[in-house]
Amino acid sequence: MNNHEIDYQLYGDDMQFVEVELDPQETVIAEAGSLMMMDEQIKMETIFGDGSSKEDGGLMGKLFGAGKRVLTGESLFMTAFTNEGTGKRHVAFASPYPGKIIPMDLSEIDGKLICQKDAFLAAAKGVSVGIEFQKKIGTGFFGGEGFIMQKLEGDGMAFIHAGGTIHKKEIGVGESLRVDTGCLVAMDSGIDYNIEYVGGVKTALFGGEGLFFATLRGSGTVWVQSLPFSRLASRIFAAAPEKGGSKGEGSIAGGLFDLLGGDRK
Repeated sequence: MNNHEIDYQLYGDDMQFVEVELDPQETVIAEAGSLMMMDEQIKMETIFGDGSSKEDGGLMGKLFGAGKRVLTGESLFMTAFTNEGTGKRHVAFASPYPGKIIPMDLSEIDGKLICQKDAFLAAAKGVSVGIEFQKKIGTGFFGGEGFIMQKLEGDGMAFIHAGGTIHKKEIGVGESLRVDTGCLVAMDSGIDYNIEYVGGVKTALFGGEGLFFATLRGSGTVWVQSLPFSRLASRIFAAAPEKGGSKGEGSIAGGLFDLLGGDRK
């Protein structure tokens, strides 16, 4: 294997974290700010890009790797955690919002995974975190996930996260699947991704599902989430007091104040 071979354990149900076991001198890379806890003798180092072997060719290679991450909306930096002790050590990473962590063995999916730009959580050192350009302009403008998606390449373990419940679906030759653009989490290299107009003025304007959906064709595997973070955030924003939501929702006192028109500030 070109990537470090790491072991892991998932904990929790709806608020999961993943604990990675590192042998001496093994390294795992992760998004900045995803660390939950780690054992002693693990060295934490901030790096440009993803720390893959493709970026070890000097300053320009590292700058190029960091630039790819900026295009996907991520930070310039990632964090590498290396076991510098003599025995096994553990480091844990947590999801940034309620949902699931999906372990991906890239060697089992032809060494490549395409995912939404904020899905990556952590991976074995050597996994390349790059960008995937969608060829069709319509996909870029209306795809919900932007013109650029993340591309994970290598033969090691990678961990991605998504909101709500995750559904893994196989698409066969000649089959297609229509998905809400925000619900698409990841797909393997055998899937072709395009954007199609919902159709019908009444449906588009009053259907509440947006103007476009993702159409997936090919032969491969797709991962879909039931609760995109953007959908969760919009509901929270709409319920905020300054946007008309109730400050006392769920409480008897709050309901009474609403009835009497009282000021609860």
